[in-house]
Amino acid sequence: MFDNLSERLGKTLKNLKGQGRLTEENIKETMREVRMALLEADVALPVVTAFIDQVKERALGKEVQTSLNPGQAMIKVVQTELVKVMGEANEGLNLKANPPAIILMAGLQGAGKTTTVAKLGRWLQTTQKKKVGVVSADIYRPAAIKQLETLANDLSLEFFPSDVSQNPVDIANNAIDAAKKKFLDVVIVDTAGRLHIDEDMMSEIKALHAAIKPIETLFVVDSMTGQDAANTAKAFDEALPLTGVVLTKADGDARGGAALSIRHITGKPIKFIGMGETTDALELFHPDRIASRILGMGDMLSLIEEIEQKADKEKAEKLARKIQKGKGFDLEDLREQLEQMQKMGGVGAMMEKLPGMGDVPKNMKDKVNDKELARQIGVINSMTAQEKRYPDLIKGNRKKRIAAGCGQELQDVNRILKQHKMMAKMMKKFKKGNMANMMRGMKANMRGGMPM
Repeated sequence: MFDNLSERLGKTLKNLKGQGRLTEENIKETMREVRMALLEADVALPVVTAFIDQVKERALGKEVQTSLNPGQAMIKVVQTELVKVMGEANEGLNLKANPPAIILMAGLQGAGKTTTVAKLGRWLQTTQKKKVGVVSADIYRPAAIKQLETLANDLSLEFFPSDVSQNPVDIANNAIDAAKKKFLDVVIVDTAGRLHIDEDMMSEIKALHAAIKPIETLFVVDSMTGQDAANTAKAFDEALPLTGVVLTKADGDARGGAALSIRHITGKPIKFIGMGETTDALELFHPDRIASRILGMGDMLSLIEEIEQKADKEKAEKLARKIQKGKGFDLEDLREQLEQMQKMGGVGAMMEKLPGMGDVPKNMKDKVNDKELARQIGVINSMTAQEKRYPDLIKGNRKKRIAAGCGQELQDVNRILKQHKMMAKMMKKFKKGNMANMMRGMKANMRGGMPM
């Protein structure tokens, strides 16, 4: 996420950092570069213009000019203005209503709306301890109803059936009545999407909104559509009283134009950001943390929260006790750690949140392939219990058998054994077998050229 923008801004501001004094000339040059970086990131022109004007005004003011380190002060100004553009602070969901609180989800087809309904339901269930029901009012796509039913069953959300022969208003009202009888806290209503905005679609969703009076009306939009995402959100907001935006597919967006444009153009907060396909890949949108990521400063707060939510604490504590007692870190332990990384979206997702990752060479970052995690787990699964416990036993013929057993090459087996040795050394050094230490070590290993 934001890879291109982060790289461009990083280079530009790094050059400025080396300046002992800021002048109108070097500020002007820097702002020209920042402007180009934002436009290339597909940030809407009015947003770019307002942002550049604000940064320039503050850069020429006393705050920066009298600073002992003006280059550093300038970076702080850019960070502050990025936060302002995206909305200052996270605006959470308003669920203060007589149960069930109703959330209406709107958006174009293909934005990931139905998946987001399930993700939001899971988030409310796991982090807010709410009893959640979901219903699809998409009478044009039977597959969407079936998809939501499957996701709801997988996540133990209450699913209210619907049929293409029904009216969307009736579907929603029936679900709300049923939710009251089941004493649910929240009902999320999925609506029909279209390939583009049309009058029929707007009339239908307006009627649905008026009938069920949701406390939250969230617009789901694909971040990869760039500034078009902001323009589409604005068109919806003119028809519906939107309360916020959910930005999807942000993990595949290297530019970031949508995240930086939406608030300025619509005046609506981005409440959540989707960072992957799995149902747990939904995060609260924190403008200050996102600004830090854009400037390559990492986002340790989100990373720590993610570890708290997704890491298996029991396994982590068991491993910590094992290491502290002087018992070795074996291949079974490594497999469990790799599985924990998979749960958290893979190596790439975690690296993005580590401070200083902007300094890691691009060719090293490119070597990080999250598919490799599954391959590595496959290699370890091909070993006997004894081999996992005593890796030094794995030589010659054993290596060949393991490679054949998982359908991989001998070099893949050698690679995992080498990685295990490095991890075992690191675990000894830290004396704590938890994910936080593993990631610190991973960062150090990346800089040292560890093969992933």
